[in-house]
Amino acid sequence: MKNSLKIERAILNLTQEDLAKKINVSRQTINSIENNKYIPSTVLALKLSNVFDKPVNEFFQLEESE
Repeated sequence: MKNSLKIERAILNLTQEDLAKKINVSRQTINSIENNKYIPSTVLALKLSNVFDKPVNEFFQLEESE
């Protein structure tokens, strides 16, 4: 799954730590998501959606092989 989490964070001028605190996860979790090492749960994706004020599918996209 591709994501644009890093870009969305930059638009809001948030560090990984800032974003992590907003959704109650570790900075390492944000880093893992951004580097495609971890696929977030639905709940976590919805929390990110609330922070970015965008639908989930605007910052997470399935790749054709998925």
